[in-house]
Amino acid sequence: MQLKKLDSSLAISLLLLGITSCLFVHSSSTAFEQYSSLFIIKQFIYYSLGFLIMYGVATLDIEQLKKIGWPFYWVIVALTFGLFIAPESIARTINEAKSWYQIPLLGSLQPSEFLKFAFLIVVSKVIVAHQAKYVRPSFLSDMRLLLMIGIITLPPTLAVYKQPDTGMVMLYMAMILPMIYFSGIQTKLLVIFTAIPVTIVGAIVILYVKFNDFFTEKILSKLSGHQVSRIYGWLQPYEYTDSSFQTRQGFMAIGTGEFTGKGYLQNNVYVPEKHTDFIFSAIAEELGFVGGAFVITLLFFVIYRIVLITVEAKDPFMTLMGAGISSLLAFQITQNIGMTIGLLPVTGVTLPFLSYGGSSLLSNFMLMGIVMVIHNSYSGYMFKTSQV
Repeated sequence: MQLKKLDSSLAISLLLLGITSCLFVHSSSTAFEQYSSLFIIKQFIYYSLGFLIMYGVATLDIEQLKKIGWPFYWVIVALTFGLFIAPESIARTINEAKSWYQIPLLGSLQPSEFLKFAFLIVVSKVIVAHQAKYVRPSFLSDMRLLLMIGIITLPPTLAVYKQPDTGMVMLYMAMILPMIYFSGIQTKLLVIFTAIPVTIVGAIVILYVKFNDFFTEKILSKLSGHQVSRIYGWLQPYEYTDSSFQTRQGFMAIGTGEFTGKGYLQNNVYVPEKHTDFIFSAIAEELGFVGGAFVITLLFFVIYRIVLITVEAKDPFMTLMGAGISSLLAFQITQNIGMTIGLLPVTGVTLPFLSYGGSSLLSNFMLMGIVMVIHNSYSGYMFKTSQV
């Protein structure tokens, strides 16, 4: 495949995000001399590997992509469950979570990040096979499809939740649920499928507001101490000051940036993990509203390109994958920026293509490789992507 066949707008957007990421990983990690100045070098290496991986995935055709789906799924599932028995020497517990393998010279590997790639391909294959088998699906056949998707996704998802990593579980849901809506299952099943989570969320809100004692004893008691502290730090930030410290500091950093910011390398508000989950606070502090708005626009332009490329695809398999990727990124961006300004709870979700971290960055580039495969797989163009 020639480079000119790649979507140039998407590739340039990713390059601009890469430059921004390296600049602010360096700025936020060295401001208080708490972290290594080598982070910018590592991030540059991760980005270089990411572009190579994206190109490597993009060289595959759709059939090859389908073939690697199940083998990749089983390898990543095995690595995910392997964390429960892996010794601390190769899988250390970090911030109360055992989610990473320590690899000499390369750093850490987080299997749960790569489950996104595996779920995307395998769930799409299952849905397409269902559509081909049941031209006129019944309620029972659609229930079988949901059961199959549950069998594929729930065991590894529960394993990730137990690590614990609630944020990653939310990302899986944000990716898979839209794929189910695009699967063509019957409307009454969709209504039930939508009503269940809405009812659960509504009930939790009512319990918290009207029956707080019951909510605390029966609901929060089922969560880990780390998860409870984050929830209270979000709901009552000025009463639970320890739990909300990161959020309050992030909000302060963004606020002090005002309209045009303090200038590059001029951040002076300490925010824990500022180079990872809270990198947006560093960008907004140093570049202000203008810089923050530019980054958000650039991120959503990436989603816009993915949606356009997906709309042009004629194949259901490609449409499902494109829908999953775009909804995943939209949710992840909203969740990350929302938690930095206190609108949403802190979940440890990274800001795509900007936060420091190899596994997150490489897994997202694998998804971009799929987008490039979609871009190069259809022949009938509704709109020429180079003209958009």
